[in-house]
Amino acid sequence: MVPWELRPESSVLLVIDMQNDFVREGFPMEVPMARSRLPAIRTLVHACRATGVPIVYTRHVLYDSFDVSPLETAYQPKLREVGMRDGTYGAEIVDELKPEPGEVVIRKHRYDAFHGTELDTVLGTLRGPRGVDTLIVTGTVTEVCCESTARSAFMRDYQVAFVSDATGALSDAAQEATLRTIGSFFGRVLDTSQVLAALR
Repeated sequence: MVPWELRPESSVLLVIDMQNDFVREGFPMEVPMARSRLPAIRTLVHACRATGVPIVYTRHVLYDSFDVSPLETAYQPKLREVGMRDGTYGAEIVDELKPEPGEVVIRKHRYDAFHGTELDTVLGTLRGPRGVDTLIVTGTVTEVCCESTARSAFMRDYQVAFVSDATGALSDAAQEATLRTIGSFFGRVLDTSQVLAALR
């Protein structure tokens, strides 16, 4: 027995950090699995547009002028020099998933897309007051920003549909660990075909 059903009329598709610096080969924060997930995420984006399910994108942004995420750069020292720099091609969402006019793009400086951003306010009004109860989570990095955001969504009483083949981790082991944790405690783990079936 499932704890809740995915209903398109109260859902939003969240596309997390599918930026050139994460997706493109040879770029500073390259996640090969994220690149392999592009077809599945693109399929979900098109399906959501066709069925009227809103799409919200996030972009992780850092600055050259000051260290906006000092603990992140402490653990990832190369980020003091390169990666997701404001105004650069690397910080932009990949063309394959380019947001359309009117689709919301959230700039963030922490792994959790709710932290210090307008995401919760947007979700609380995007489909009318309190009209959203479910987030369909896609993007990268599975075990970092996707998982952090999914957990934060759960704490705010959003139902989380975490898409197993539309999220990209740094390793197969990390992917499986996050799917196991999310599916046990924080949401439902679905694949793209299951989400598409629900959207129909």
